[in-house]
Amino acid sequence: MVISMKDLIIPKKLKKGDKVALISLSSGIAGDADVLWRYEQGKARLKEVFGLEAVEMEHTLSGTEYICNHPEERAKDLLNAFRDPSIKGIISCIGGIESIRMLPYLDLSVIRENPKVFLGYSDTTTSHLICYKAGISSIYGPCLLVDFAENVKMHPYTAEYLKRALFDEEPMGEIKPAPEWTSEYLPWELGNKYQERKYSPNKGYEVLQGTKNVRGRLLGGCLEVFDMLRGTELFPSIEEFEDTILFFETSEEMPPVWYVECALRMYGMMGIFERTNGILWAKPYGEKYYEEYKEVIKRVLKEFGKESLPVLYNVNFGHTEPKIAIPYGTEAVINCKEGTLTFL
Repeated sequence: MVISMKDLIIPKKLKKGDKVALISLSSGIAGDADVLWRYEQGKARLKEVFGLEAVEMEHTLSGTEYICNHPEERAKDLLNAFRDPSIKGIISCIGGIESIRMLPYLDLSVIRENPKVFLGYSDTTTSHLICYKAGISSIYGPCLLVDFAENVKMHPYTAEYLKRALFDEEPMGEIKPAPEWTSEYLPWELGNKYQERKYSPNKGYEVLQGTKNVRGRLLGGCLEVFDMLRGTELFPSIEEFEDTILFFETSEEMPPVWYVECALRMYGMMGIFERTNGILWAKPYGEKYYEEYKEVIKRVLKEFGKESLPVLYNVNFGHTEPKIAIPYGTEAVINCKEGTLTFL
């Protein structure tokens, strides 16, 4: 079945006082004894910053080993969160590497019949494409342990764009570059709780190529995870890339340049670049391969005669802080002349 991006069900927006489920769909680290303090900190922020009541699903805090060994229980938690009418939204605790193992245990009709806000990033790309195949729009954005539980306070840039995505009925509007960024690694130890990460000035968006204003519906995720899903029932059909704006980001594993090159070349061979209207590319983790990724993106697109396909680079989403929230299927506009991004 071909999914029509314009017909994706948009879940009801959240409001203060709503109950949201916290869920472990890949890594189970949220339930490990040495990380529980951070889980509780993120949960408290949901209340303090957004006025949301957070609850656990049955296996949210079962820990790394149990979660790894029981993909069927993760799938059960996800379906039960969608089934429960008292739960208005679902937030991923964190990503990981193998949420794809849930696939045999899922019933997409449960998700389709109970649309609600779903939020997360990284390996949660798999769960976003689960929602997509079920016909609902989800939000690629902050997760509990990284963003909501940020040391000292949640970054106001992240909070602002998340509020727009979760609560506001009107379009998100212009998405401005973050004023600063960090990928500094601070171990999630209780002793670091009051230590803020160091930020650097952000240079803003770069129009890597293209001169026109383009409009399309947003589809994408973490490049490595998106790539892993090729050949599965979750990967969008070639027709579903028509009139999209793709968004891609790379993980903290900092995939080598050759990997990005091969992934993009494969998408070119599949005909994806013939159908998409533009690309958003996130700031690389730690700005590793910042210039190299730019060159390989341009080189591969040139191989397919797509030197004029608009590419907006260094956008603040994915494995960088702070970050925006990206609703799947929402129309976006890249203005190449002004170097701006707008969600309609």
